[in-house]
Amino acid sequence: MIRRTWWEKLLDESLARRPVVWLAGVRRSGKTVLCRSIAGGRYFDCELPSVRRALSDPESFFKAQGPGLLILDEIHRLGDPALPLKIAADHFPETRIIATGSSTLGASAKFKDTLAGRKADVLLYPLCRADDAFPFHDDLDRRFLNGGLPPFYLAEHRDDRDYSEWIESFWARDILELFRLERRSSFLSFIELILSQSGGRFEANSLASPCGVSRPTIVNFLAILEATLFVHVVRPYSARRSSEIVSTPVVYAFDTGFVAWAQGLHELPSKDRGFFWEHLVINELAARLQTRDIRHWRNKKGREVDFVIAPRGKPPIAIEAKYKAESFDPAGMKAMREIHPGGVNLVVSRDVHTPYDRTYGSLEVRFRSLDVLADEIARA
Repeated sequence: MIRRTWWEKLLDESLARRPVVWLAGVRRSGKTVLCRSIAGGRYFDCELPSVRRALSDPESFFKAQGPGLLILDEIHRLGDPALPLKIAADHFPETRIIATGSSTLGASAKFKDTLAGRKADVLLYPLCRADDAFPFHDDLDRRFLNGGLPPFYLAEHRDDRDYSEWIESFWARDILELFRLERRSSFLSFIELILSQSGGRFEANSLASPCGVSRPTIVNFLAILEATLFVHVVRPYSARRSSEIVSTPVVYAFDTGFVAWAQGLHELPSKDRGFFWEHLVINELAARLQTRDIRHWRNKKGREVDFVIAPRGKPPIAIEAKYKAESFDPAGMKAMREIHPGGVNLVVSRDVHTPYDRTYGSLEVRFRSLDVLADEIARA
């Protein structure tokens, strides 16, 4: 088992700010193990009929439990998951709750209240640099090929059936239950295409025909995958200049293991390491910064920057993900800074162990490792 102490601390900090913490993450990302590691918490599995019956009368349930920390795992199994959370937050001030689910709160009509002002969100992502005892530097290929879901990463031998079974469970227990979709084959075809084309620009029209559905349905499918944390939808950052791409997002699958599975990879060609490194970098950004607002930049001449973080009231931070630092080409950042001056420019590379800076004309670029990326952005 991999201890995830950074996430435990994040949950503690969130509980100090709000009476309810919504812990969201894809299936088998480690939500249950993480919750059970929180000292003093009383655990309830909402997949059990007895627990669902008890929570059908939230007031009586909370009175019986008394003050303290309650963990309501898989709460989306309830008919109205938001109701007990709202009652606890409004009427039981000595009660603190961690509720877990496989989507963002309010992702479907099943959630009748988003608990604005009452909850804090914690998004649990596949293994990142903050996770204890994680030999990133020693075995990156294993992380790329197996992925970052703890049981998949720890498996002695990678088995493609595990990924197939996960997809089936994802459909049956998350998508079908939360969103009531009826187009199983079309949706699963869409998932396979998203995985096989991960890291590419999303063109809804080109996916509609292979999936046998309309363009609006494809757009809805993508919104569902985003709400269930299955994809990172990286939208363009722009000042609405005529030279900038302003509407086409780049879509990354949530985990490298599923991308490798969809592409039939059991060994990693050297040419693909940079591609998988990009996925690792966006996972790090989303996890450590706890943000889904990660952008990219591209102009109509094809110059681009992999990722852009735009802090409120500050110039945007430009980030290039390069497996080898020597492969960095400053042309994309230079083009972006002509329109969006100021801000920090970062190159995050596998082979950077000691931070250093380099100047390309008027462009100053910081070269950093994945270990310090989040801290570097926080200081920017």
